[in-house]
Amino acid sequence: MRILSPANWTPINQRRYDNFRRNKRGFYSLWIFLFLFVASLGAEFIANDKPIIVVYDNALYMPVFKAYPETMFGGFFETEADYREAEVQALINEKGWMLWPPIRYSYDTINYHLDVPAPAPPSTENLIGTDDQARDVVARLIYGFRISVLFGLTLTLFSSVVGIIVGALQGFYGGKVDLIGQRFIEIWSGLPVLYLLIILTSFVTPNFWWLLGIMLLFSWMGLVDVVRAEFLRARNFEYVRAARALGKSNTGIMFHHMLPNAMVATLTFMPFILTGSITTLTSLDFLGFGMPPGSPSLGELIAQGKTNLHAPWLGVSAFVVLATMLTLLVFIGEAVRDAFDPRKS
Repeated sequence: MRILSPANWTPINQRRYDNFRRNKRGFYSLWIFLFLFVASLGAEFIANDKPIIVVYDNALYMPVFKAYPETMFGGFFETEADYREAEVQALINEKGWMLWPPIRYSYDTINYHLDVPAPAPPSTENLIGTDDQARDVVARLIYGFRISVLFGLTLTLFSSVVGIIVGALQGFYGGKVDLIGQRFIEIWSGLPVLYLLIILTSFVTPNFWWLLGIMLLFSWMGLVDVVRAEFLRARNFEYVRAARALGKSNTGIMFHHMLPNAMVATLTFMPFILTGSITTLTSLDFLGFGMPPGSPSLGELIAQGKTNLHAPWLGVSAFVVLATMLTLLVFIGEAVRDAFDPRKS
């Protein structure tokens, strides 16, 4: 583990790293979360209804990255080959072979060969069963986990940038800028966010970027108060006065001198902003105002579990994945808070 601790780190950064690693719960949660997230980024290689590699007639094909017509493998149709069909598999195996992912279902693959009506219970074919549209639950959990984390990370990044800029401007200039900014934030934060999100998403067909833009309208306020307080506290410090006396511009003072000190408090809040973003997306999907129909979604699986009480594997599996993800992020946030706490040495 010492490879994560470069020798050229400053003493304060070394202390922060040691404090973070001393929090075993948060330290190992970070590794577990990174493993799950990196694995989900390659979801197409874990759960897919297309083989990873096809070798046919001494030629190499990769259906994961490119669509090939059935005629490419000796079939009759110009449309994309359905590799789950027995006829297509026989054609390929006659002159080659296929390498399949561990789970031969994508998030939207329908299992037409179920012995019981959907949602089907767990079996050797579908390890955690299927949903009410005969789609594999494991595949939808993997893809849903990836979308939730990517959405949360993207929203946290953009929200942090906007919140830091607004808080820095209010705290640095103070006066009317701070007064007007605070009154606007008070009015904006008093709006019923969830209802507005539901109303806005009902006007258009929601997608990843549309939902991200709508939620960004309200999520940026989380860091404003923290950054504003740090800038209000630091704007009269000696190093700020010295930089101003040397002719440093206001932008340079804010982002080169004051912002690094304000980032200590900001970084401790980011994991909790991430959990809030994921929870909001899950809530919208549960209510039917989130991602487009058919998209892999943890909230949609929970809604299916509520509708199909006779299929407990739907709600339970989505709840376990969501609870595990949020728990890991909270533990990581606690460890980051300990790392930047100046009282811990």
